[in-house]
Amino acid sequence: MARDIRVKICGLCRPQHVAAAVAAGAGYLGFVFYARSPRNVSPDAARILALEVPPGVARVGLVVDASDAEISAILDTVPLDMLQLHGRESPARVAAVKARFGLPVMKAVGLRDVSDLAALDDHARVADQLLVDAKPPAGAALPGGNALAFDWNLIANRRWTCPWMLAGGLAPENVADAIRLTGARQVDVSSGVETAPGMKDEGLIRAFIAAAQGAEQGEMS
Repeated sequence: MARDIRVKICGLCRPQHVAAAVAAGAGYLGFVFYARSPRNVSPDAARILALEVPPGVARVGLVVDASDAEISAILDTVPLDMLQLHGRESPARVAAVKARFGLPVMKAVGLRDVSDLAALDDHARVADQLLVDAKPPAGAALPGGNALAFDWNLIANRRWTCPWMLAGGLAPENVADAIRLTGARQVDVSSGVETAPGMKDEGLIRAFIAAAQGAEQGEMS
């Protein structure tokens, strides 16, 4: 039997792209609360988008080294199901956010080489999920969404004590290979389904989800 691949479409800013992601079968929708990102949305705008998401699809709020006050301001307005910490948050900070806000926490960890793997193990002990991403280059303005991949062999068939999601440079044309090589059961995409930074494309969203889910079906058949 084929295992389901769950897809997260991140950096959504417009109602039509939320609708396209839901219709195509996305399991998670990500909303970015980071002013330096071209995908940044205000809490008021995100609330409108989040209220259109049907039950069963997780609404994820991405923050970068946010304070408790900043997270509280978001949650006071936006109905979210999960928080994604995408900065330099320590395992202790992850645990503190979980305790303070009572929501599942996904921690993004960037990889470039084997020296970065220890951070995944450390965060897996406290996070509800891991997002395994490409480490941004030195001086990059954004901690993610840079259309960069890492060497997937670094995590081929690795497992942690919590669920994990593969990110970093994924697109409709390479997501199937990434799934087969790493054994990922969850994948995340942002820039790979855009025609310009922050501008999602409905056709690319559909193509990405179809490719991700089809890869697993083909492998397991």
